[in-house]
Amino acid sequence: MKYSIFQNLFVIIYLTVLAKKNVFISAISQIYKYTNAQSSASESQLEIVNEWKYLDFVYPTFVDRQKAIQNGDFIPKNNVPLGIDYFPNRLFITTPRWKNGVPATLSTISYLSKEISPALKPYPKWEDHGNPENPDCSKLISVYRTAIDKCHRLWLIDSGIVNATINLKQICSPKIVVYDLSTDQLLVRYDFPKSQVKEDSLHSNIVVDIGKNCEDAHAIVSDVWRFGLVVYSLSKNRSWRITNYNFFPNPVASDFTIDGLNFQWLDGIFGMSIAPNQSRKDKALYFHPMASFKEFMVSMNLLINEPLWQSNSQENAKYFFSIGDRGFNGQSSTSGISKTGVMFFTQVHQNNIGCWNTARPYIRANLKKLDQDNGLIQFPNDLKVDNEVNQNVWIMSNRLPVFLYSQLDFGEINFRILKADINKIINNTVCDPMNTYNNGSKSAVVSIEEGQCY
Repeated sequence: MKYSIFQNLFVIIYLTVLAKKNVFISAISQIYKYTNAQSSASESQLEIVNEWKYLDFVYPTFVDRQKAIQNGDFIPKNNVPLGIDYFPNRLFITTPRWKNGVPATLSTISYLSKEISPALKPYPKWEDHGNPENPDCSKLISVYRTAIDKCHRLWLIDSGIVNATINLKQICSPKIVVYDLSTDQLLVRYDFPKSQVKEDSLHSNIVVDIGKNCEDAHAIVSDVWRFGLVVYSLSKNRSWRITNYNFFPNPVASDFTIDGLNFQWLDGIFGMSIAPNQSRKDKALYFHPMASFKEFMVSMNLLINEPLWQSNSQENAKYFFSIGDRGFNGQSSTSGISKTGVMFFTQVHQNNIGCWNTARPYIRANLKKLDQDNGLIQFPNDLKVDNEVNQNVWIMSNRLPVFLYSQLDFGEINFRILKADINKIINNTVCDPMNTYNNGSKSAVVSIEEGQCY
């Protein structure tokens, strides 16, 4: 009996299914997951730049990598990306040493690399990363987040802490490190004075303000566990610590339920952002604790005036104040502000990001969720607005609660870098500076205190 080509193909597929049913079903399942992810991406204004099931690093040789795995210097399941930053043609990724087996704590990958899951290249080179078992505090120990200024410099906060989630060890003093991105050469390494580091401090975020020139620069670093700010002056090569009651967490907002996991984070001041195009006299630092629904602000002029903090700082407490709140489940990690004055912020409890036009009151009617619930964001841990002419917002999604309190499935995508064109993602929304929202309707502003029912 003769069969057509289509009948022959059908017989081959049928026999394959009978012989390798499990393999066939597994393949179909993977195709479905990939297609579903691509469909979600096409429906979203967020673009998947990179994604990983697990992280790998670029070792000098394959033998070096195998040795690192064998001796425990590299344990793939213990590496999670945290911070994200963009500089033309490069992405910077931080991997804090939460657990053993993190070989390097700051790395780069090429933007628009050929691989969707490229291995990380330690920055600036392998030799600049210290060994926690034999610490050299002149090297990088555990970097949490970075900031890139308009003078083409990369600033980072190195916490000096290892095993923060298991048995916290402050093996080196926290330090600020600055690199020239034109040459990748070290410009500054500044260790915090012991008086500015408290027991169980965790310095985890950094923002940078530039004044009249590149030397007139100040870095603001948040101490998330001991509720303070450290302000560093580049021109003076000095720092001072600032405390305020608005830096503390709100116990009501400290309870999180994400991915079916319930946990409590009493994290204080965390997210910080500075509007880039304001004059120094009008410039403000916007900030919020992680365990909070509120947003706060304070004048930058106040923060950078060192003599004010050498005397009775309590007199300045009234200048730190709340500007509004995001509502229940409105906890946020990091934020950033565009050149047009639009703030973008993470919504960690909602696997989303939001926006706010800083020219308008900080009320919920002026806050906008920007992405649909399509599963691309799985705990937005870090967010950055780049310095390009046509700006983008960049997001690091890393499933951190699952890593900390459960077990990641390394057969699935666990980490993603996402980006969105700012003009497109806020177009015709309440955040759009070009949108006046003059529709003739009347409105009223209702003030509701954090914690009240609404």
